[in-house]
Amino acid sequence: MGSLLSRLGLECGGKAVKEEERHLRANDRELNLSYKYSDNAIKTSKYNIFTFLPLNLFEQFQRLANAYFLFLLCLQSIPEVSSLPWYTTVVPLVLVLSMTMAKDGSDDMNRHRCDKQVNNRQVEVLVEGELQSEKWMDVQVGDIVKLENNQFVTADLLLLSSSEPLNLVYIETAELDGETNLKVKQALTVTGKLEDSVEKLANFNGEVHCEPPNNRLDKFTGTLTLKGETYSLDNERILLRGCTLRNTQWCFGLVVFGGPDTKLMQNCGRTTFKRTSIDRLMNVLVLSIFGFLMIMCLFLAIGNGIWEYQEGSKFAAFLPKGVNAPFSAFLTFWSYVIILNTVVPISLYVSVEIIRLGNSFYINWDRKMYYPKNDTPAEARTTTLNEELGQIKYIFSDKTGTLTQNVMTFNKCSINGKAYGELLDFSGQRVEINEKTEKVDFSWNNLADPKFCFHDNSLVEVVRDGNPEVQAFFRLLALCHTVMPEEKKEGELYYQAQSPDEGALVTAARNFGFVFRSRTPESITVVEMGELVTYELLAVLDFNNVRKRMSVIVRSPEGKLTLYCKGADTIIFERLNPSCSNLTEVTTLHLNEFAGEGLRTLALAYKDIDPEYMEDWKLRHHVANTAMDEREEKLDALYEEIEKGLLLLGSTAVEDKLQDGVPQTIEQLSKADIKIWVLTGDKQETAENIGYSCNMLREEMNEVFIVSANTAEEVRKELQTARRKMTPDGTEEPTVKKSRSGLFCLQKTETVADEPVNGEYAMVINGHSLAFALEKDMEIELLRTACMCQTVICCRVTPLQKAQVVELVKKYKQAVTLAIGDGANDVSMIKAAHIGVGISGQEGMQAVLSSDYSFAQFRYLQRLLLVHGRWSYLRMCKFLRYFFYKNFTFTFVHFWYGFFCGFSAQTVFDEWFITLFNLVYTALPVLSLSLFDQDVNDWWSFQYPQLYTPGQLNQYFSKRAFVYTVLHSGYSSLVLFFIPWAAMYDTVRDDGKEIVDYQSFALLAQTCLLIAVSIQLGLDTHYWTAMNQFFLWGSLSVYFAVIFTMYSNGMFLTLTSSFPFIGTARNSLNQPNVWLTMLLTTVLCVLPVVAYRFLRILLWPTINDKVRYKVRQDKVLPATPRRVQARRTSTRRSGYAFSHAQGYGDLVTSGKFLRRTPKSRPALFSQTDSPLAQTQPQFYRTISEREEPPLSP
Repeated sequence: MGSLLSRLGLECGGKAVKEEERHLRANDRELNLSYKYSDNAIKTSKYNIFTFLPLNLFEQFQRLANAYFLFLLCLQSIPEVSSLPWYTTVVPLVLVLSMTMAKDGSDDMNRHRCDKQVNNRQVEVLVEGELQSEKWMDVQVGDIVKLENNQFVTADLLLLSSSEPLNLVYIETAELDGETNLKVKQALTVTGKLEDSVEKLANFNGEVHCEPPNNRLDKFTGTLTLKGETYSLDNERILLRGCTLRNTQWCFGLVVFGGPDTKLMQNCGRTTFKRTSIDRLMNVLVLSIFGFLMIMCLFLAIGNGIWEYQEGSKFAAFLPKGVNAPFSAFLTFWSYVIILNTVVPISLYVSVEIIRLGNSFYINWDRKMYYPKNDTPAEARTTTLNEELGQIKYIFSDKTGTLTQNVMTFNKCSINGKAYGELLDFSGQRVEINEKTEKVDFSWNNLADPKFCFHDNSLVEVVRDGNPEVQAFFRLLALCHTVMPEEKKEGELYYQAQSPDEGALVTAARNFGFVFRSRTPESITVVEMGELVTYELLAVLDFNNVRKRMSVIVRSPEGKLTLYCKGADTIIFERLNPSCSNLTEVTTLHLNEFAGEGLRTLALAYKDIDPEYMEDWKLRHHVANTAMDEREEKLDALYEEIEKGLLLLGSTAVEDKLQDGVPQTIEQLSKADIKIWVLTGDKQETAENIGYSCNMLREEMNEVFIVSANTAEEVRKELQTARRKMTPDGTEEPTVKKSRSGLFCLQKTETVADEPVNGEYAMVINGHSLAFALEKDMEIELLRTACMCQTVICCRVTPLQKAQVVELVKKYKQAVTLAIGDGANDVSMIKAAHIGVGISGQEGMQAVLSSDYSFAQFRYLQRLLLVHGRWSYLRMCKFLRYFFYKNFTFTFVHFWYGFFCGFSAQTVFDEWFITLFNLVYTALPVLSLSLFDQDVNDWWSFQYPQLYTPGQLNQYFSKRAFVYTVLHSGYSSLVLFFIPWAAMYDTVRDDGKEIVDYQSFALLAQTCLLIAVSIQLGLDTHYWTAMNQFFLWGSLSVYFAVIFTMYSNGMFLTLTSSFPFIGTARNSLNQPNVWLTMLLTTVLCVLPVVAYRFLRILLWPTINDKVRYKVRQDKVLPATPRRVQARRTSTRRSGYAFSHAQGYGDLVTSGKFLRRTPKSRPALFSQTDSPLAQTQPQFYRTISEREEPPLSP
């Protein structure tokens, strides 16, 4: 089954009155119906058989272009105004409306089909003491339903009981969040006693008070009142609609939310579409074109009034009602609005969508962005942003899982002030560890993981000797976590870890003799040096992004109460007992050494707890845990209270290796003048070290600024000092340019100008300093300093801060931004940026589901931007320039003709030519240009990343380029009108008969126009394909076939009024002077363009011109030189970020065991990854550029 979210469509119902709190009682339909809660029926369709036509037309005519052409059609129905037949507007309008209507109708039929299928599913419902099969649509809030294995969850249910031990159920949430691993939910013990007894369930009358309907999939707050007792309800007790029951024979649930109130349906609200800068520019240009159209019509109307006043009296005898010059001018104004409407062609919008769709398919079909290891192709999840991929100026990237593999290995540790993991020779010098280095023998441990690799035997010796501190260290790693064990065979343990960090640490404890074996909601069983020990689990103090730590409180078999805590070193050190000061200093030195090697570090601590204090704390914990208001804040305060006075045990260090090709990709993007900012939760030293590994930070940089102050004033001072070092002669006040943009210039914008910098700089800022820097009075200072740097690394940042940094750059730089990440903590950043890219990695699918584009490896980003993005931008700009050129040229010929027809609004072309010009004669050639053209191929795009920079500067299409296009059209229209007019003036045929008539002139003018714009298209085409040739020559052939057909005797006799040009084609096109006129007009139209382009390439060549010249010189691609990547030696520090997610503490206390279903999927392609997408270094040659002239045809 496909994604249920997508099948349910985009629109969801809602109630007019906002619900503050939900109250319901089990098995009491009368009470629950009195609250008028929504039933379980869903309706995602927009239309029915009666409303489809009027409602769809109403929606389509809300678009400005469609409404404009409807207005023209109304004008054409007025005989005094219309000088064109109705079909010139009706045919294109009906075609566009019909295409959109067919698409909307097809989509809505699918929604109807899906609604019907879902609403008519059957489920067993407890009604009047009996289980009855009911349709989903008939289920009500407060009903008790029975689900069986592999069934979809009917509604949002409170789990009551299940067939599994401890009342567990296993659900698959792939339809909600894209994750295929099974989640575990557990019923309350008090409701679990109901089991599957229909009698007990029928007598169950518990009352639920909970939050109103909302779209938070990861949160639920409520209470269950039963027999005077109140029990806390959270997300771990709720089964959400859209999930599937797995590996569970049966379960019973109480309906809490139904139909449109379910969290699934609350999440399928209207999607906010991102718009490209070209879209916004087009809106402004179209509005300007409307104004320009009105000015032309007004000018021609005034000309008509003057002409009628001066010359019209001579023709008054032939008119039935005489001449009224002002009224004639008024009618002429609207007549010209109809005639000149082609300046805003309706086919423009349809063509743009086709081009975007085609370029999206190119991304989906690109084998060089396919990752065979995971069978993951690239995916364009939106079709509206392709050309913006060619204009990216800032990239905001996560680190873990995006730049790195997010596959952790336990490398080193520090225990009680001694470091383990290094190998020393007899002289005390470090020995480099490689694949040939001897590994530690764990054969003494029958439960050891055979894949685990460690090299320092001294750590094994102290563990086996019974060192209490070392054993306490590994005991903490075996107890303080949220890992779920799975033992398929005796002794074969498999760990399901929520984060790779936890899996690596628990596996390390396992190999060193402290094997996490099993768990229940109340206990954890560990094999300690061969002895089975069961600890009573009293509480889990869960991790979140604010706490950055997690703790467990356990009771040993001897009755000793202990709190074990692990987390970020800065957080743990703040909560240590003062007696640990000396150990803290030594451990800090070890942390710095580990971090300097790019390892992710974690501090471990513990404390013994007094039993009496624990009893009091548990009572207060229960009160906070059942609170309906501010539950999380109250729990955090209790956690903060008990996590004090800790005793330090040591620290761990795990390695997270870089993904393949990351340094080369970042190097390529930097050469394309794209600035890369890394926003990570890692420790400052870790982020800095990874920056060097990725080539973002380089030893040859002038300076790397570190901003790590603890007060707002110190942060401001450090930012100002860095800025003054980069620009000693710069101004203290920023240059802020205020302007207006958008339709009618209603949107105010402020742009902080870029400041010149001599040299290369980088900045590293931590989350504490960033919080001050993002305040309103300091954000400009942060932006100025950061934007002067080639690389910016923000460490220890929260998900909210990631989004704030992106919004800051968007607000003041007016540049196109891209955010890339792989985890749930990157979603806010991905949504905030102009373009969001998700990497399908180790942290689930949340980032992918929120993104605009997705793929499996960071290295594919260079192909997405430097190839697909650049080509899409180039094609769209060429399309728009050419489209406006041909339509303005077409329209201006009508304008000039007005001076020769008494401003009477007579058309210069045949009416059928006007109808078919944009729909048939020029549609396919320009589409082929926009889908297939490329200035250079992908190989050369990689070799010269500077080809990307024109897109960042909007050089290919802007307001200036539009003005030049209009001027070019004006010149071409003058040639296309006056050369045929002069050639036909007083001209006779070979037989002495006159050829000077309106119809012959119209045929000559329209033929010259079509040939000229076709040749212009050929000049704009850089990459000729068979499709380009076929569409271009085919369109010209169709034109001549159509005119000979429509101007024939047969068509005239069939519909005389519609085909008046009888015999014009055969009478005109057999004259040599007609063909010579076509040749002359074509040469005069093309000659200035060719001359200008020749001089521009000769005198002011652009980067594209130079590379294309190089391509012509190098017919055979040169072999890529091999370069050995020099190893960087640096003593810079590095550190750790706790890769974890909130909510898994509650999961383990409720006994939820993660299970992963086997996944088998055939490979999409047999071909392996391409060399370009692999880690081979790519080089470019520096090409100097002189100042370029303004863009012109």
